[in-house]
Amino acid sequence: MPKTSIRTRTEETEVEEQRNEGQSCPECGGKLVADSGHGETLCEDCGLVVDEDNVDRGPEWRAFDAKEKNEKSRVGAPTTNTMHDKGLSTNIDWRNKDAYGNSLGSRQREKMQRLRKWNERFRTRDSKERNLKQALGEIDRMASALGLPNNVREMASVIYRRALNEDLLPGRSIEGVSTACVYAAARQAGVPRSLDEITDVSRVEKSEVARTYRYVVRELKLEVRPADPESYVPRFASGLDLSDEAEHRARELLKNAKEQGVHSGKSPVGLAAAAVYAAALLTNEKTTQAEVSEVADISEVTIRNRYHELLEAEEGTVAL
Repeated sequence: MPKTSIRTRTEETEVEEQRNEGQSCPECGGKLVADSGHGETLCEDCGLVVDEDNVDRGPEWRAFDAKEKNEKSRVGAPTTNTMHDKGLSTNIDWRNKDAYGNSLGSRQREKMQRLRKWNERFRTRDSKERNLKQALGEIDRMASALGLPNNVREMASVIYRRALNEDLLPGRSIEGVSTACVYAAARQAGVPRSLDEITDVSRVEKSEVARTYRYVVRELKLEVRPADPESYVPRFASGLDLSDEAEHRARELLKNAKEQGVHSGKSPVGLAAAAVYAAALLTNEKTTQAEVSEVADISEVTIRNRYHELLEAEEGTVAL
């Protein structure tokens, strides 16, 4: 059965009103509005009923909570780029039970196993679809490990599909391109992860990830801005259990560093880690360079160097 969209009465009313835009009351020239409760189109000014017995395109059932709505809905899940077939194909449950929860007999189990095998073959008909299926599985695994939201997974999947369609994969591993897509999508969505964090959950070396990332961005002409150090601050502060005051102070330190031009050419992760460490000291909250180094996955030497630079920039701002 083809998918159809189910809309609430409020949405249907909005659709009717949009349909009536540009039309006016034949009596007074007033605005026409739809009354979905009575199935009528009437004038907002004089109350003249212009049309009646309108078709209600909403569902014939009512739901009082999200669970009841999902149970009564007769449409499937929305399409998604995170699945190689966009979620449009059939899935056969791996459990050998019928609709009532009863176990299947031996002959039925064998039949279902054959159906699963052929269903899987039909879902991945050629090497391109098998490639895509493996890559999207890798993207989902890495995004879950990094705690990335669904919009980043969708974006990474779209980037990989573009790379596959433009034949950027020959000579490169599926894992390498998948990792590069996750890295690019995270930066585009404003929830960046450092290259070291990406490499920790990937199955390829850091050098290959960096090389493939640069290649994909260049060939697909992706607009990826330099990572903002401030975007790392909430995650680092949360990992160290710092207060909102310390987080706010770290942002101020980074803003001052930008005004003084200290951030130019520096690693955004190192700057963010140093700002968090400096802010913790300035707000009298206990933390060590070792703890910050572990949370940010960066060396203590880098934190010390950036820490002094941030404080010098702070002093320069105060002097001005």
